Amino acid sequence: MPMNLMHRKLCSSEKWASMVAGVLPDWIARFPLGDDVLEIGPGFGATTRVLVDALPRLTAIEIDPASTRLLREKYGDRVDVVEGSGAEMPFEDGRFSGVVCFSMLHHVPTDDLQDRIFAEAFRVLRPGGRYCGVDSQLSFGFRLLHIGDTMNVLDAGTLPERLAAAGFEQVRVECEPKKRLEFSAVKPS
Repeated sequence: MPMNLMHRKLCSSEKWASMVAGVLPDWIARFPLGDDVLEIGPGFGATTRVLVDALPRLTAIEIDPASTRLLREKYGDRVDVVEGSGAEMPFEDGRFSGVVCFSMLHHVPTDDLQDRIFAEAFRVLRPGGRYCGVDSQLSFGFRLLHIGDTMNVLDAGTLPERLAAAGFEQVRVECEPKKRLEFSAVKPS
């Protein structure tokens, strides 16, 4: 999913990575993710940098070949980095104890593809496993950052039903309008 130059510079910056490092550990502590976690769409790896030190085992799936190479160079054998789509994952059913995604779902061009990612997250989770994430909400600044980018912002009003349609239970969605949306859902045991 193409990103404009300004967006790429921001997401690959040390400033962005430092901001993520300041907030992500507290966020992770709120959600039991288990011993084998999948990150969907890590991009430049600011979130991966935090997750790799916080989790026993981490796998990342990234659709962009250049980002995949970058992540493999950065993390070597500390993270299993797989090139591929979150909508068609090459993992066996029930492999992961947790699945996460951060600020990437708005880069998925259609609701149908987002729903396929939800269904795939459900498929690769173990029973009782948790799928959770954070994404941005529409604002003037966010719209400006995405000029020439894919921008398909999650609707907080419909997301619970979409996650339930994928099979999830205990769906929780919190939204700060014009800022961020956070979600968590569990695969039934």
